[in-house]
Amino acid sequence: MTIAATRIPHPLPMRLKIIHGFGAVAFGVKDTGFSFFLLIFYNQVLGMDAGVVSAALLIALLVDAVIDPILGNLSDRTYTKWGRRLPWLYAAPIPLALMWIMLWSPPGGEAPSFLGLLAIAISVRALLSACEVPSVSLVPELTQDYNERTTLFRYRYLSGWAGGLLMMVLAYTVFMPGPEGLLQQDGYIVFGIFGAILMAVSVIGSAYGQHKLVAHYPANKPEPFSLGLAFSEVREAFSEKAFLIFAAGGLAAYISQGMTFSISNYLNLFVWQLDRNALIAYPVVLFFSVILMFFIVGPMHQKLGKARSAAYSALVSMALICVPYLLFVAGIWPQVGTLPSTVLFYAFTFLANTLGVVVMISASSMIAEIVELFEERGGRRAEGVFYSGNWLVQKCATGFGIFLTGQIVSASQLSTGALPGSVATPVLNEMVLMYLGACVLLALFAAFWLLRFPIDRADHEARLEKLGQLARADATQEGLVP
Repeated sequence: MTIAATRIPHPLPMRLKIIHGFGAVAFGVKDTGFSFFLLIFYNQVLGMDAGVVSAALLIALLVDAVIDPILGNLSDRTYTKWGRRLPWLYAAPIPLALMWIMLWSPPGGEAPSFLGLLAIAISVRALLSACEVPSVSLVPELTQDYNERTTLFRYRYLSGWAGGLLMMVLAYTVFMPGPEGLLQQDGYIVFGIFGAILMAVSVIGSAYGQHKLVAHYPANKPEPFSLGLAFSEVREAFSEKAFLIFAAGGLAAYISQGMTFSISNYLNLFVWQLDRNALIAYPVVLFFSVILMFFIVGPMHQKLGKARSAAYSALVSMALICVPYLLFVAGIWPQVGTLPSTVLFYAFTFLANTLGVVVMISASSMIAEIVELFEERGGRRAEGVFYSGNWLVQKCATGFGIFLTGQIVSASQLSTGALPGSVATPVLNEMVLMYLGACVLLALFAAFWLLRFPIDRADHEARLEKLGQLARADATQEGLVP
Protein backbone atom coordinates (compact mmCIF):
# COMPACT_ATOMS: atom_id res chain seq x y z
CA MET A 1 0.00 0.00 0.00
CA THR A 2 1.33 3.42 -0.89
CA ILE A 3 1.19 5.97 1.87
CA ALA A 4 0.87 9.45 0.41
CA ALA A 5 3.69 11.90 0.96
CA THR A 6 3.14 14.34 3.79
CA ARG A 7 4.72 17.77 3.80
CA ILE A 8 7.55 17.79 6.33
CA PRO A 9 6.83 20.50 8.93
CA HIS A 10 9.35 23.20 9.82
CA PRO A 11 10.67 23.46 12.41
CA LEU A 12 10.84 19.70 12.80
CA PRO A 13 8.62 18.41 15.62
CA MET A 14 10.29 16.82 18.63
CA ARG A 15 8.60 13.50 17.87
CA LEU A 16 10.27 13.29 14.45
CA LYS A 17 13.70 14.16 15.89
CA ILE A 18 13.41 11.40 18.46
CA ILE A 19 12.09 8.81 16.00
CA HIS A 20 14.77 9.62 13.43
CA GLY A 21 17.48 9.45 16.07
CA PHE A 22 16.18 6.13 17.41
CA GLY A 23 17.44 4.42 14.26
CA ALA A 24 21.03 5.15 15.35
CA VAL A 25 20.67 2.81 18.35
CA ALA A 26 21.76 -0.05 16.07
CA PHE A 27 24.96 1.80 15.20
CA GLY A 28 25.64 2.36 18.91
CA VAL A 29 25.17 -1.33 19.67
CA LYS A 30 27.60 -2.21 16.87
CA ASP A 31 30.12 0.41 17.96
CA THR A 32 30.16 -0.77 21.56
CA GLY A 33 30.54 -4.37 20.48
CA PHE A 34 33.31 -3.83 17.96
CA SER A 35 35.16 -1.06 19.75
CA PHE A 36 34.97 -2.13 23.41
CA PHE A 37 34.43 -5.89 23.59
CA LEU A 38 35.27 -7.74 20.37
CA LEU A 39 39.05 -7.53 20.57
CA ILE A 40 39.24 -8.56 24.22
CA PHE A 41 36.67 -11.34 23.60
CA TYR A 42 38.55 -12.95 20.72
CA ASN A 43 41.97 -12.28 22.29
CA GLN A 44 41.62 -12.93 26.03
CA VAL A 45 38.58 -15.28 26.00
CA LEU A 46 38.91 -17.28 22.77
CA GLY A 47 42.70 -17.12 22.76
CA MET A 48 43.37 -15.55 19.34
CA ASP A 49 46.44 -13.33 19.02
CA ALA A 50 45.50 -9.63 19.43
CA GLY A 51 47.49 -8.66 16.35
CA VAL A 52 45.71 -11.29 14.24
CA VAL A 53 42.26 -10.25 15.51
CA SER A 54 42.91 -6.55 14.93
CA ALA A 55 44.22 -7.32 11.43
CA ALA A 56 41.01 -9.23 10.60
CA LEU A 57 38.88 -6.34 11.89
CA LEU A 58 40.92 -3.83 9.90
CA ILE A 59 40.52 -5.80 6.66
CA ALA A 60 36.78 -6.18 7.33
CA LEU A 61 36.48 -2.42 7.73
CA LEU A 62 38.44 -1.76 4.55
CA VAL A 63 36.20 -4.13 2.58
CA ASP A 64 33.13 -2.54 4.14
CA ALA A 65 34.45 0.89 3.23
CA VAL A 66 34.48 -0.19 -0.43
CA ILE A 67 30.95 -1.58 -0.10
CA ASP A 68 29.61 1.66 1.40
CA PRO A 69 29.81 3.74 -1.79
CA ILE A 70 27.91 1.02 -3.63
CA LEU A 71 25.20 1.05 -0.95
CA GLY A 72 25.09 4.84 -0.96
CA ASN A 73 24.69 4.94 -4.71
CA LEU A 74 22.04 2.22 -4.65
CA SER A 75 20.18 4.15 -1.98
CA ASP A 76 20.32 7.38 -4.02
CA ARG A 77 19.00 5.49 -7.05
CA THR A 78 16.29 3.46 -5.35
CA TYR A 79 12.97 4.46 -6.92
CA THR A 80 9.93 3.02 -5.16
CA LYS A 81 6.57 4.09 -3.79
CA TRP A 82 8.26 4.07 -0.36
CA GLY A 83 10.98 6.47 -1.49
CA ARG A 84 14.73 5.96 -1.70
CA ARG A 85 15.65 4.98 1.85
CA LEU A 86 12.81 3.04 3.49
CA PRO A 87 13.14 -0.21 1.47
CA TRP A 88 16.67 -0.59 2.80
CA LEU A 89 15.63 0.17 6.36
CA TYR A 90 13.01 -2.59 6.26
CA ALA A 91 15.10 -5.24 4.44
CA ALA A 92 18.50 -5.16 6.17
CA PRO A 93 17.86 -5.34 9.96
CA ILE A 94 16.83 -9.01 10.29
CA PRO A 95 19.86 -10.43 8.42
CA LEU A 96 22.00 -8.01 10.43
CA ALA A 97 20.60 -9.38 13.69
CA LEU A 98 21.35 -12.98 12.69
CA MET A 99 24.95 -12.21 11.75
CA TRP A 100 25.45 -10.22 14.95
CA ILE A 101 24.48 -13.31 16.98
CA MET A 102 26.97 -15.42 15.02
CA LEU A 103 29.75 -12.90 15.72
CA TRP A 104 29.43 -13.52 19.48
CA SER A 105 28.57 -17.23 19.15
CA PRO A 106 31.11 -18.51 16.60
CA PRO A 107 30.34 -21.97 15.17
CA GLY A 108 31.49 -24.69 17.54
CA GLY A 109 31.94 -22.23 20.40
CA GLU A 110 35.64 -21.93 19.60
CA ALA A 111 37.82 -19.30 18.01
CA PRO A 112 37.21 -19.29 14.26
CA SER A 113 39.97 -19.19 11.71
CA PHE A 114 41.27 -15.84 10.53
CA LEU A 115 39.14 -16.14 7.39
CA GLY A 116 36.09 -17.21 9.39
CA LEU A 117 36.28 -14.15 11.65
CA LEU A 118 36.89 -11.98 8.60
CA ALA A 119 33.78 -13.30 6.80
CA ILE A 120 31.50 -12.77 9.82
CA ALA A 121 32.87 -9.28 10.50
CA ILE A 122 32.45 -8.22 6.86
CA SER A 123 28.85 -9.47 6.80
CA VAL A 124 27.93 -7.62 9.99
CA ARG A 125 29.47 -4.38 8.84
CA ALA A 126 27.98 -4.48 5.35
CA LEU A 127 24.48 -5.12 6.71
CA LEU A 128 24.85 -2.37 9.29
CA SER A 129 25.86 -0.01 6.47
CA ALA A 130 22.71 -0.98 4.58
CA CYS A 131 20.81 0.39 7.59
CA GLU A 132 22.94 3.39 8.54
CA VAL A 133 23.77 4.94 5.15
CA PRO A 134 20.10 5.27 4.05
CA SER A 135 19.07 6.42 7.52
CA VAL A 136 21.63 9.20 7.84
CA SER A 137 21.04 10.22 4.21
CA LEU A 138 17.53 11.26 5.26
CA VAL A 139 18.95 14.22 7.22
CA PRO A 140 19.43 16.62 4.25
CA GLU A 141 16.04 15.48 2.89
CA LEU A 142 14.25 16.25 6.16
CA THR A 143 15.61 19.79 6.54
CA GLN A 144 17.91 22.34 4.89
CA ASP A 145 18.23 24.42 8.06
CA TYR A 146 21.84 24.77 9.36
CA ASN A 147 20.81 24.41 13.02
CA GLU A 148 18.08 21.81 12.50
CA ARG A 149 20.63 19.48 10.90
CA THR A 150 22.84 19.80 13.95
CA THR A 151 19.80 19.04 16.10
CA LEU A 152 19.01 15.87 14.12
CA PHE A 153 22.59 14.70 14.56
CA ARG A 154 22.41 15.53 18.27
CA TYR A 155 19.50 13.11 18.57
CA ARG A 156 21.24 10.52 16.40
CA TYR A 157 24.35 10.68 18.56
CA LEU A 158 22.36 10.69 21.78
CA SER A 159 20.43 7.60 20.64
CA GLY A 160 23.53 5.87 19.34
CA TRP A 161 25.39 6.45 22.58
CA ALA A 162 22.33 5.44 24.61
CA GLY A 163 22.11 2.13 22.75
CA GLY A 164 25.81 1.49 23.04
CA LEU A 165 25.99 2.43 26.70
CA LEU A 166 22.93 0.33 27.51
CA MET A 167 24.83 -2.63 26.08
CA MET A 168 27.89 -1.69 28.13
CA VAL A 169 25.88 -1.39 31.37
CA LEU A 170 24.24 -4.75 30.75
CA ALA A 171 27.60 -6.27 29.87
CA TYR A 172 29.19 -5.11 33.13
CA THR A 173 26.17 -5.90 35.33
CA VAL A 174 24.26 -8.81 33.75
CA PHE A 175 25.99 -10.54 30.84
CA MET A 176 29.64 -10.63 32.01
CA PRO A 177 29.80 -8.80 35.36
CA GLY A 178 33.08 -7.69 36.88
CA PRO A 179 36.65 -8.13 35.63
CA GLU A 180 36.30 -11.92 35.80
CA GLY A 181 33.10 -11.85 33.75
CA LEU A 182 34.83 -10.10 30.88
CA LEU A 183 37.11 -13.13 30.63
CA GLN A 184 34.27 -15.72 30.49
CA GLN A 185 32.62 -16.84 27.23
CA ASP A 186 29.02 -17.54 28.25
CA GLY A 187 28.03 -13.93 28.85
CA TYR A 188 29.07 -12.87 25.35
CA ILE A 189 26.48 -15.22 23.82
CA VAL A 190 23.59 -13.47 25.60
CA PHE A 191 25.23 -10.11 24.85
CA GLY A 192 25.00 -10.96 21.15
CA ILE A 193 21.37 -12.11 21.25
CA PHE A 194 20.12 -9.06 23.15
CA GLY A 195 22.08 -6.70 20.91
CA ALA A 196 20.64 -8.34 17.80
CA ILE A 197 17.07 -7.78 18.98
CA LEU A 198 17.79 -4.16 19.91
CA MET A 199 19.36 -3.48 16.51
CA ALA A 200 16.38 -4.83 14.56
CA VAL A 201 13.81 -3.01 16.69
CA SER A 202 15.60 0.35 16.43
CA VAL A 203 16.04 0.37 12.64
CA ILE A 204 12.59 -0.97 11.77
CA GLY A 205 10.89 1.16 14.43
CA SER A 206 12.59 4.35 13.24
CA ALA A 207 11.72 3.62 9.61
CA TYR A 208 8.08 2.97 10.45
CA GLY A 209 7.89 6.15 12.53
CA GLN A 210 9.06 8.26 9.56
CA HIS A 211 7.09 6.33 6.96
CA LYS A 212 4.26 8.79 6.36
CA LEU A 213 6.69 11.66 5.78
CA VAL A 214 9.15 10.01 3.40
CA ALA A 215 7.19 7.19 1.73
CA HIS A 216 6.63 8.57 -1.76
CA TYR A 217 8.22 8.34 -5.18
CA PRO A 218 11.28 10.60 -5.54
CA ALA A 219 10.68 13.79 -7.57
CA ASN A 220 12.94 12.58 -10.38
CA LYS A 221 13.59 9.04 -11.53
CA PRO A 222 17.35 8.42 -11.29
CA GLU A 223 19.51 6.67 -13.84
CA PRO A 224 19.86 2.89 -13.41
CA PHE A 225 22.58 1.68 -11.07
CA SER A 226 25.93 0.63 -12.45
CA LEU A 227 29.10 -0.24 -10.56
CA GLY A 228 31.17 2.08 -12.71
CA LEU A 229 28.77 4.94 -12.08
CA ALA A 230 28.81 4.29 -8.34
CA PHE A 231 32.58 4.65 -8.10
CA SER A 232 32.69 7.53 -10.56
CA GLU A 233 30.37 9.42 -8.20
CA VAL A 234 32.63 8.56 -5.28
CA ARG A 235 35.53 9.97 -7.27
CA GLU A 236 33.44 13.10 -7.77
CA ALA A 237 32.90 13.31 -4.01
CA PHE A 238 36.61 12.99 -3.34
CA SER A 239 37.35 15.63 -5.96
CA GLU A 240 35.28 18.13 -3.95
CA LYS A 241 37.81 20.25 -2.04
CA ALA A 242 35.54 20.72 0.98
CA PHE A 243 35.05 16.97 1.26
CA LEU A 244 38.79 16.29 1.00
CA ILE A 245 39.51 18.76 3.80
CA PHE A 246 36.79 17.22 5.94
CA ALA A 247 38.07 13.72 5.15
CA ALA A 248 41.63 14.57 6.22
CA GLY A 249 40.50 15.94 9.58
CA GLY A 250 37.86 13.28 10.06
CA LEU A 251 40.32 10.51 9.26
CA ALA A 252 42.56 11.42 12.18
CA ALA A 253 39.63 11.96 14.55
CA TYR A 254 38.08 8.59 13.66
CA ILE A 255 41.41 6.76 14.04
CA SER A 256 41.80 8.28 17.51
CA GLN A 257 38.25 7.31 18.47
CA GLY A 258 38.68 3.73 17.24
CA MET A 259 41.95 3.35 19.11
CA THR A 260 40.62 4.91 22.33
CA PHE A 261 37.48 2.80 22.42
CA SER A 262 39.19 -0.49 21.59
CA ILE A 263 41.99 -0.04 24.13
CA SER A 264 39.70 1.18 26.93
CA ASN A 265 38.94 -2.22 28.47
CA TYR A 266 42.65 -3.08 28.52
CA LEU A 267 43.46 0.21 30.26
CA ASN A 268 40.49 0.00 32.64
CA LEU A 269 41.36 -3.52 33.73
CA PHE A 270 45.14 -3.51 33.78
CA VAL A 271 46.18 0.13 34.31
CA TRP A 272 43.37 1.54 36.48
CA GLN A 273 42.37 -1.86 37.96
CA LEU A 274 38.69 -0.94 38.11
CA ASP A 275 36.61 -3.34 40.19
CA ARG A 276 33.07 -4.46 39.38
CA ASN A 277 31.36 -1.35 40.81
CA ALA A 278 33.80 0.96 39.07
CA LEU A 279 33.26 -0.81 35.75
CA ILE A 280 29.50 -0.37 36.15
CA ALA A 281 30.08 3.36 36.67
CA TYR A 282 32.11 3.64 33.44
CA PRO A 283 29.15 3.63 30.98
CA VAL A 284 27.24 5.92 33.35
CA VAL A 285 30.07 8.47 33.17
CA LEU A 286 30.10 8.19 29.37
CA PHE A 287 26.33 8.61 29.20
CA PHE A 288 26.34 11.82 31.23
CA SER A 289 29.21 13.12 29.11
CA VAL A 290 26.96 12.66 26.06
CA ILE A 291 24.13 14.47 27.87
CA LEU A 292 26.49 17.41 28.48
CA MET A 293 27.46 17.34 24.80
CA PHE A 294 23.77 17.53 23.88
CA PHE A 295 23.48 20.90 25.62
CA ILE A 296 26.81 22.50 24.68
CA VAL A 297 27.23 21.56 21.02
CA GLY A 298 24.44 23.88 19.77
CA PRO A 299 25.82 26.99 21.52
CA MET A 300 29.34 26.06 20.38
CA HIS A 301 28.18 25.90 16.76
CA GLN A 302 26.39 29.23 17.18
CA LYS A 303 29.50 30.93 18.58
CA LEU A 304 32.38 29.13 16.83
CA GLY A 305 30.83 27.34 13.84
CA LYS A 306 31.05 23.62 13.24
CA ALA A 307 34.66 23.42 12.02
CA ARG A 308 36.24 25.38 14.85
CA SER A 309 34.06 23.58 17.42
CA ALA A 310 35.41 20.27 16.12
CA ALA A 311 39.06 21.40 15.96
CA TYR A 312 39.22 23.04 19.39
CA SER A 313 37.38 20.14 21.00
CA ALA A 314 39.85 17.64 19.49
CA LEU A 315 42.80 19.47 21.05
CA VAL A 316 41.28 19.93 24.51
CA SER A 317 39.97 16.35 24.57
CA MET A 318 43.45 15.06 23.75
CA ALA A 319 44.97 17.09 26.60
CA LEU A 320 42.40 15.77 29.08
CA ILE A 321 43.06 12.18 27.98
CA CYS A 322 46.80 12.55 28.44
CA VAL A 323 46.94 14.06 31.94
CA PRO A 324 45.93 10.98 34.02
CA TYR A 325 48.22 8.63 32.10
CA LEU A 326 51.22 10.97 32.28
CA LEU A 327 50.73 11.30 36.04
CA PHE A 328 50.43 7.50 36.28
CA VAL A 329 53.69 6.93 34.40
CA ALA A 330 55.40 9.62 36.49
CA GLY A 331 54.36 7.79 39.66
CA ILE A 332 52.42 10.69 41.18
CA TRP A 333 48.89 9.39 40.60
CA PRO A 334 46.87 8.06 43.58
CA GLN A 335 47.08 4.32 44.16
CA VAL A 336 45.19 2.64 41.31
CA GLY A 337 42.10 0.70 42.27
CA THR A 338 41.29 3.09 45.11
CA LEU A 339 38.31 5.45 45.24
CA PRO A 340 40.40 8.65 44.76
CA SER A 341 42.09 7.16 41.68
CA THR A 342 38.80 6.03 40.14
CA VAL A 343 36.94 9.30 40.81
CA LEU A 344 39.78 11.42 39.43
CA PHE A 345 40.15 9.22 36.35
CA TYR A 346 36.41 9.42 35.67
CA ALA A 347 36.43 13.21 36.03
CA PHE A 348 38.99 13.50 33.22
CA THR A 349 37.18 10.83 31.18
CA PHE A 350 33.86 12.68 31.52
CA LEU A 351 35.22 15.94 30.11
CA ALA A 352 37.42 14.30 27.46
CA ASN A 353 34.57 12.20 26.11
CA THR A 354 32.16 15.16 26.06
CA LEU A 355 34.51 17.05 23.77
CA GLY A 356 35.34 13.92 21.78
CA VAL A 357 31.66 13.52 20.91
CA VAL A 358 31.48 17.21 19.99
CA VAL A 359 34.19 16.49 17.40
CA MET A 360 32.19 13.61 15.92
CA ILE A 361 28.82 15.34 15.82
CA SER A 362 30.31 18.54 14.37
CA ALA A 363 32.08 16.61 11.63
CA SER A 364 28.98 14.59 10.74
CA SER A 365 26.86 17.73 10.50
CA MET A 366 29.43 19.36 8.20
CA ILE A 367 28.72 16.69 5.56
CA ALA A 368 25.20 18.01 5.03
CA GLU A 369 26.56 21.38 3.90
CA ILE A 370 28.77 19.69 1.31
CA VAL A 371 25.61 18.20 -0.25
CA GLU A 372 24.34 21.67 -1.28
CA LEU A 373 27.80 22.74 -2.43
CA PHE A 374 27.88 19.74 -4.74
CA GLU A 375 24.32 20.44 -5.90
CA GLU A 376 25.27 24.03 -6.75
CA ARG A 377 28.23 22.90 -8.85
CA GLY A 378 26.88 19.68 -10.33
CA GLY A 379 23.15 20.28 -10.51
CA ARG A 380 22.09 17.21 -8.52
CA ARG A 381 21.88 16.02 -4.95
CA ALA A 382 23.92 13.02 -3.79
CA GLU A 383 23.38 12.59 -0.06
CA GLY A 384 24.04 8.86 -0.16
CA VAL A 385 27.32 9.33 -2.02
CA PHE A 386 28.71 11.83 0.46
CA TYR A 387 27.55 9.97 3.55
CA SER A 388 28.87 6.70 2.18
CA GLY A 389 32.11 8.55 1.45
CA ASN A 390 32.09 9.63 5.08
CA TRP A 391 31.54 6.03 6.16
CA LEU A 392 34.41 4.99 3.90
CA VAL A 393 36.69 7.43 5.73
CA GLN A 394 35.27 6.54 9.14
CA LYS A 395 35.51 2.79 8.71
CA CYS A 396 39.00 2.81 7.26
CA ALA A 397 40.05 5.06 10.12
CA THR A 398 38.23 3.14 12.87
CA GLY A 399 39.66 -0.11 11.54
CA PHE A 400 43.13 1.36 11.63
CA GLY A 401 42.47 2.60 15.18
CA ILE A 402 41.54 -0.93 16.30
CA PHE A 403 44.55 -2.24 14.39
CA LEU A 404 46.76 0.23 16.29
CA THR A 405 45.37 -1.06 19.58
CA GLY A 406 46.18 -4.63 18.58
CA GLN A 407 49.72 -3.66 17.70
CA ILE A 408 50.14 -1.65 20.90
CA VAL A 409 48.93 -4.58 23.02
CA SER A 410 51.20 -7.00 21.15
CA ALA A 411 54.22 -4.67 21.29
CA SER A 412 53.77 -4.15 25.03
CA GLN A 413 53.95 -7.97 25.43
CA LEU A 414 50.79 -8.21 27.51
CA SER A 415 50.23 -11.94 27.88
CA THR A 416 47.00 -13.72 26.94
CA GLY A 417 44.86 -14.47 29.99
CA ALA A 418 46.59 -11.82 32.12
CA LEU A 419 44.92 -10.90 35.40
CA PRO A 420 44.42 -7.34 36.71
CA GLY A 421 47.16 -6.43 39.21
CA SER A 422 49.58 -9.04 37.88
CA VAL A 423 51.00 -7.13 34.91
CA ALA A 424 54.48 -5.66 35.32
CA THR A 425 54.76 -1.86 35.46
CA PRO A 426 57.14 -1.61 32.44
CA VAL A 427 54.55 -3.43 30.31
CA LEU A 428 51.83 -1.00 31.36
CA ASN A 429 54.03 2.06 30.91
CA GLU A 430 54.96 0.99 27.38
CA MET A 431 51.31 0.44 26.49
CA VAL A 432 50.33 3.84 27.91
CA LEU A 433 53.11 5.83 26.25
CA MET A 434 52.50 4.32 22.82
CA TYR A 435 48.80 5.10 23.17
CA LEU A 436 49.41 8.71 24.24
CA GLY A 437 51.91 9.35 21.46
CA ALA A 438 49.33 8.28 18.89
CA CYS A 439 46.63 10.41 20.58
CA VAL A 440 48.72 13.59 20.39
CA LEU A 441 49.72 13.18 16.75
CA LEU A 442 46.18 12.36 15.64
CA ALA A 443 44.59 15.30 17.52
CA LEU A 444 47.06 17.79 16.03
CA PHE A 445 46.46 16.44 12.52
CA ALA A 446 42.67 16.51 12.93
CA ALA A 447 42.61 20.08 14.25
CA PHE A 448 44.92 21.33 11.48
CA TRP A 449 42.58 20.16 8.71
CA LEU A 450 39.23 20.78 10.38
CA LEU A 451 40.17 24.45 10.84
CA ARG A 452 40.52 24.69 7.06
CA PHE A 453 36.97 23.55 6.27
CA PRO A 454 35.69 26.19 3.79
CA ILE A 455 31.92 26.30 4.52
CA ASP A 456 30.50 28.38 7.36
CA ARG A 457 26.93 29.37 8.21
CA ALA A 458 26.96 32.45 5.95
CA ASP A 459 28.23 30.42 2.97
CA HIS A 460 25.58 27.77 3.54
CA GLU A 461 22.68 30.20 3.82
CA ALA A 462 23.79 32.14 0.73
CA ARG A 463 24.01 28.88 -1.20
CA LEU A 464 20.51 27.83 -0.13
CA GLU A 465 19.15 31.18 -1.33
CA LYS A 466 20.86 30.76 -4.69
CA LEU A 467 19.57 27.20 -5.11
CA GLY A 468 16.10 28.39 -4.18
CA GLN A 469 16.21 31.11 -6.83
CA LEU A 470 17.33 28.59 -9.45
CA ALA A 471 14.54 26.18 -8.46
CA ARG A 472 11.94 28.95 -8.70
CA ALA A 473 13.28 30.02 -12.08
CA ASP A 474 13.12 26.44 -13.39
CA ALA A 475 9.57 26.05 -12.07
CA THR A 476 8.52 29.27 -13.78
CA GLN A 477 10.00 28.17 -17.11
CA GLU A 478 8.18 24.86 -16.88
CA GLY A 479 4.91 26.58 -16.05
CA LEU A 480 4.67 25.01 -12.59
CA VAL A 481 4.27 28.41 -10.96
CA PRO A 482 2.77 31.62 -12.40
